[in-house]
Amino acid sequence: MTLGDDDETSGGYGGSGHTRTRLPDRPGDVYGGARRGRSSSRSLVTVVGVVVLLIAAIAFANRGGDDSSSTDGAASQPETASTAASGDRPVEAKTGGIPTGYAHDAQGAQSAAANYSVALGSAEMFSAARRHEIVNTVYAPDVAAARQTELDSAYSSESFLTNIGLNKNGTAPSGQTFVSRVIPVGTKATSSSASDATVEVWYTSLFGLSGEGSTNPVSESWYTTTYQLKWVGSDWKVTDFQQKDGPVPVGRDQRASTADDMTKAVEEYGGFTYAR
Repeated sequence: MTLGDDDETSGGYGGSGHTRTRLPDRPGDVYGGARRGRSSSRSLVTVVGVVVLLIAAIAFANRGGDDSSSTDGAASQPETASTAASGDRPVEAKTGGIPTGYAHDAQGAQSAAANYSVALGSAEMFSAARRHEIVNTVYAPDVAAARQTELDSAYSSESFLTNIGLNKNGTAPSGQTFVSRVIPVGTKATSSSASDATVEVWYTSLFGLSGEGSTNPVSESWYTTTYQLKWVGSDWKVTDFQQKDGPVPVGRDQRASTADDMTKAVEEYGGFTYAR
């Protein structure tokens, strides 16, 4: 969750000290307006899609009887490991509402990093009591206290809260709903051992205020966060992280939802936790 560019450094969500807490570059237009997007033709996209489907169908029909298992054919198949279900039983335990008790391997570290991203990027981080619970659950004991101090300083800053449109106590103004959600898209373990792991989490985030009169409407952003994790006791815990922008997909020419529709969606659709 990156909050904008106009505020002082606060350690980013999660409080690593390596990421600046940033505010939206521009308050933006109201929800009802159409997002300025690409001028590509929908009809052209449809035609291209039909052609691709026809080519695939013809190739499948002409394949009959060819049972060869050449290595070239196998190599041309897409790699599915990045999205295939692992088959391992997902975690069942929770601590403070956060899934815990991950497998002591690279896959477990990836699951931990993804779930921790959701917690650290949530609107609950703006509540002092809930923030302390999240930090103590997610971070390793030897760094949790320092992170908590950094985060308390950042999230209690009146100027910071004002810049993102919240009241001094971290709540949304009357008639508006504060939105802060992280939705992981994929994970990658770049290194792992019995005691340590480095995991990258690619995710999209929703952040802002939904409701009439909002000067910081809910917007979408894309980031990749690299987590340093340590096996502590019987679980993976965060020791540090670094965040960077992207990869960012090309936006579609969809009309932005109204303030009422956005508020209704946020209230009716619960967030997810993630584990491979």
